[in-house]
Amino acid sequence: MSTTEIRRAEPVTTVLTWQVRPGRERQFEEWTRGITRCARQFPGNEGVSWLTPEDGHRYHAVLRWSDRHRLAAWLESEERAHWHRRIEDIATEVSSERQSTTGMETWFSLPGTTVQAPPRWKMVLTTFLGAYPFTLLIQWLVTPHTTGWPLPLRAAVFPLVLLPVLTYLVMPRLSRLLRLWLYPRDGD
Repeated sequence: MSTTEIRRAEPVTTVLTWQVRPGRERQFEEWTRGITRCARQFPGNEGVSWLTPEDGHRYHAVLRWSDRHRLAAWLESEERAHWHRRIEDIATEVSSERQSTTGMETWFSLPGTTVQAPPRWKMVLTTFLGAYPFTLLIQWLVTPHTTGWPLPLRAAVFPLVLLPVLTYLVMPRLSRLLRLWLYPRDGD
């Protein structure tokens, strides 16, 4: 596989920002559920998350796609156009931002911001610092109890335990703790 083909296959995260007319939030939120179901059925979609405002009328959709070509197919699809026509008088799409990711960046950066993900070597080291203690605990506490299980089931235990712990508990805290090292200010 050439470098160009590998680059094309990189996952892409897109953030779409919507300005909702005051008083139309409930209709917009109903629409988000429908278009989300539609997008999730589209080839290459790897997830859709909506960020709702605390104040104001801006909503953000974070869409993850397997590659930029499938994202482009969704953005140009008749299905998406149909859903957009349904809310022309309710909301307006005001911006979009796309970025390619290797996967680890989502632990270290927020799509839709100008903050760049740290260098990959820092992400690898930080992930190791977060994963190693839990790998050790799983090997010590869980693995001995699964020795009689079939290999595919035993192998599934490790990521089923480790990945949610890293994603929801460890990496957000670790990236905050190491923020100054991961994201040095200009001139530091």
